[in-house]
Amino acid sequence: MTDPATRDAAVARSMWTLFEPVHAVTYFAPEARTATEDAGLRGFWRGYFAGRSAPLGPAGAAVVGASFFNFSPAMVARAVPGIWELISPAGALRARLAGAVSALRPLLTGLDSEVNTAADLLSRAAGELDCAGRVLAAANAALPLPDDPVGRLWQAATVLREHRGDGHSAAAATTDIDGCEILVLRCGLDMRREDLQPIRGWTDEQWDAAAARLAARGWAGPDGGMTPAGRAAHAAVERATDLAAGRPWARLGPAAVADLARVLTPIAQACAQVAPYPSPIGVPAPGTVSTPA
Repeated sequence: MTDPATRDAAVARSMWTLFEPVHAVTYFAPEARTATEDAGLRGFWRGYFAGRSAPLGPAGAAVVGASFFNFSPAMVARAVPGIWELISPAGALRARLAGAVSALRPLLTGLDSEVNTAADLLSRAAGELDCAGRVLAAANAALPLPDDPVGRLWQAATVLREHRGDGHSAAAATTDIDGCEILVLRCGLDMRREDLQPIRGWTDEQWDAAAARLAARGWAGPDGGMTPAGRAAHAAVERATDLAAGRPWARLGPAAVADLARVLTPIAQACAQVAPYPSPIGVPAPGTVSTPA
């Protein structure tokens, strides 16, 4: 018999593949970029850093970099705090929600019933979260949920993904993996360095030094691929992340989780049309990890 913690972790991982694509439209859909540019934030990264960090208030580069975990400090500093001279956090929040809703509406055409049910259940899952030690999740959880079902769906998905993300950062830190190393390790699994390194801002020297540190621990081979020890370390971080993300789903209960998975599946599959897989975010494609019966 599967122990409750293992089952909760499996449910958490499966549900992640269904709510993460809803949130991720804000990074990949053109409507989201248009909304931030219309608000005065030219260029993708200004919109990204402003929108994602806005729940923290006008935070500086050190706080934003620590919260996001795997971006190079230099890349963060190119955007933060300069973005707050262009837009207020409140303005950035309005732009990111408007962009997400504009992106979601055409994707979710014909799924009104599923959206309404998913918004209700996902909001329940995101409600009363224990955000101790999860600063980015707490900042998002403190925001009001929109009345509009599409906006409420996106906001609840965002709270849950940042809750999981904060736990993932903690799991990596506990394993003594830094922000660059975790990306190098990921590239030994299913991503190309040339696709991941530039979008996180690490220099070649920083990347190669991180690879050397992983090799010294026996986690990466000469070709950069994961060794069995590296795969075990990566799996340990993923398992710790899943375990730490299980409480919302245990509280929601098996019947409601099953209902949510049913209505979220077509929503996630529709949203996944605008996102690349393998994903730089790390999430598997929806439907590739099943919810335990």
